Amino acid sequence: MTAASDGGARLLKQFVERSAGSTPGRIEVTLGQLDPRIQLAPCARIEPFLPAGTRLWGRTSIGVRCIEGANWTVTLPVTVSVFGHALVATNALAAGATPGEQDFRLDEVDLTRESGTVVTDLALLANRVLARPLAAGQALRADHLRVPSTIAVGDPVKVTVVGDGFSIATDAVALAPAADGQPLRVRTENGKILSGKVKDRVVEVRL
Repeated sequence: MTAASDGGARLLKQFVERSAGSTPGRIEVTLGQLDPRIQLAPCARIEPFLPAGTRLWGRTSIGVRCIEGANWTVTLPVTVSVFGHALVATNALAAGATPGEQDFRLDEVDLTRESGTVVTDLALLANRVLARPLAAGQALRADHLRVPSTIAVGDPVKVTVVGDGFSIATDAVALAPAADGQPLRVRTENGKILSGKVKDRVVEVRL
């Protein structure tokens, strides 16, 4: 791409950084290469733009058009890395483990390489276990944590059926594991299947 190669690259990087300016965190932009089979006429001045629907996050692309000296428009691949802080495992942790402060350090990670929301606050570890294993150096995401189950499959539970102006209590058996605040399907003594929310080992079913 012409328009003074170094100056053009600087212009494109500045454009991407400016366009991604509302993104929280430190931004690094890496420009990709055009397909070598594309032959472009010399251009005195280029203009970058964002194609419709473009998200400046991870591997993406921008548009570049020549506005002086030629008449062409191309798509240029770019990589936008956004760095922010997250809790990172200091050692390997198994699924089901109860994570503690000693298992993590706060470090900078590339957020574009994470498939979910990263955890930055140690307080979020309280009363949680790991839903899946973590490797040393891996960032902790919100979906890595879960509330430990207080009810196991087959456990006897109390069920409260609440309707308009009435409430009925009965006994049932849990059909799945669940924790406080989670939904749970149960089977009552007469074989009826009900679904409700767990609170202090009582399943509340609202009609």
